[in-house]
Amino acid sequence: MTPQDPSAAAPPIDPASLLALRAMNPGDDSFLREIIQIFLDDSPARISEIEQGLASADTRLLTRAAHSLKGSSSNFGAARLQAVCEKIEKLGRTGSLAEVPPLLAQVKTEFAAVRSALEAVQNADPGK
Repeated sequence: MTPQDPSAAAPPIDPASLLALRAMNPGDDSFLREIIQIFLDDSPARISEIEQGLASADTRLLTRAAHSLKGSSSNFGAARLQAVCEKIEKLGRTGSLAEVPPLLAQVKTEFAAVRSALEAVQNADPGK
């Protein structure tokens, strides 16, 4: 039996991270909604760049895109997505691209979960 990654049980986004972002503009969720939208708009392009980097063996593109997605994921406490991006980034730096495809699939799965959680935050009634 393989030890399970402790972050695997973590929620897609960390509620404490959202609270910290909300605290930047108390009483007005417009800032939070705006940065969520930027993340949701930008992340598919970063995932596409990881795919392009893998397909063309462009480790620089792959590494840069994984690093960028890792950083933006950290803003929302998306630990699982962040961890997978970090693995891809490290593999890109070492040129070990053969190990990237299953991680890329995991990035897509994790991003879908993060997107769903963040869309729920965006659509939540701010009065509640």
